[in-house]
Amino acid sequence: MARRAFRPFYAAALVWLVSSARAGAPAAPAAEVVDVDGMIHPITTDIVSSAIAQAEAKHATVLVLRLNTPGGLMDAMRDTIQQIIASPIPVVTYVAPSGGRAASAGFFILESGDLAAMAPGTETGAAHPVAMGGEMDATMKEKVENDAAAFLRSICAKRGRNAVVAETAVRQSKSFTDHEALDQHLIDLIEPNVNELLKAIDGRTVTRFDGRTEVLHTAGADVTVYPRTLRQKIMAGIADPNIAFILLILGALAIYVEFTQPGMFAPGVIGAILALLGLSALSVLPINWLGAALMVLAIVLFVLEAKFPTHGILGVGGAVAMVLGALMLINTPNPEMRIHLTTALAVALPFSAITLFLVSLAVRARQSKVETGSEGMIGETGAAVTELAPAGKVFVHGEYWNAVAARPVPAGTRVRVTAIDRLQLTVEAETGQAGPGGAAPVQRNGD
Repeated sequence: MARRAFRPFYAAALVWLVSSARAGAPAAPAAEVVDVDGMIHPITTDIVSSAIAQAEAKHATVLVLRLNTPGGLMDAMRDTIQQIIASPIPVVTYVAPSGGRAASAGFFILESGDLAAMAPGTETGAAHPVAMGGEMDATMKEKVENDAAAFLRSICAKRGRNAVVAETAVRQSKSFTDHEALDQHLIDLIEPNVNELLKAIDGRTVTRFDGRTEVLHTAGADVTVYPRTLRQKIMAGIADPNIAFILLILGALAIYVEFTQPGMFAPGVIGAILALLGLSALSVLPINWLGAALMVLAIVLFVLEAKFPTHGILGVGGAVAMVLGALMLINTPNPEMRIHLTTALAVALPFSAITLFLVSLAVRARQSKVETGSEGMIGETGAAVTELAPAGKVFVHGEYWNAVAARPVPAGTRVRVTAIDRLQLTVEAETGQAGPGGAAPVQRNGD
């Protein structure tokens, strides 16, 4: 009996010992991965900043910044690097997957990491600054190159990398394969994936930008990928200037349809949403105001074509202005961040055709005769049922009407309606026409 009484006590003690052992065991390390793919723009900075904050909140050991980018905006690149440098946890910059690249601004970001790595078959470099919106003179070109080179040298010096070789990517636009970058000490290691990368860096000591040293414990780390917010997904998705341009034009077209066909409501609502999305995406990109002015001019020309039909002259001018404005709209030297000629033509020409089609419908509607209502009676023909001297009855449009005539009209004469006042018509005789009740009067000389 005594042994049975102590059994619950033994069970409770066993549970307590197991839970205490688990609580005392060290937690598995955590690693956060954030993807930076596509163009470098202000949304990139927002994504990296949010990922760093989330990694810190999770007490992650390291943040892996996975790069696959052709480059982007210098200002956004500098802001992103500032976030990496200020990160409270070490940041490993990693070019992946195989076949990816970290070119231009991406090369700067790669070199800014506490550790830099590349996957096999990737490339980096080609970081020469180019003019925005035109060619630079020799003095300005030298200033921009020197500024970019000095910025890169300062990063490489702090990270202990080969600043001399890195500078050739700026001054000579040199690019490097993964093995070339490793051999010339631009990166620290080559690994095929994130899991292998975390194994390789386990136990490494990194020197933070402020001089502190930190040992990485990443073996068996619990890897999570930073989930972008809905806003970040939308903005990153439409930040491509080609997509933003398409959204803007589709929105403008839908709003134009709403104005030409008032009362439909749906085109106006949809158009406003699309136009605002396009404008919000373009707002994070450097805008050339001449291109923006040409876009506005194109819309104005289309509107004027609707008001003053010019047989398509204003419409064609609007199409040309729209194509030129699209090509000049984004003020950046990177061709991948500009609106492509094919996109400009594929959007502007159908937009012009649809707009001119709507204009032609509106013009024909204004010129066509009214078929309904009281105005539709004007010009209708019929016959005088009684003599109009000046008032009487006429049969018009299948109905009997009270009518008056400025001159006497005999019964049976064909008449034409010239005006209507409520339920009374004003008519005139059709010379030489016979009515259903007899021949029309024939005027003779001397009558």
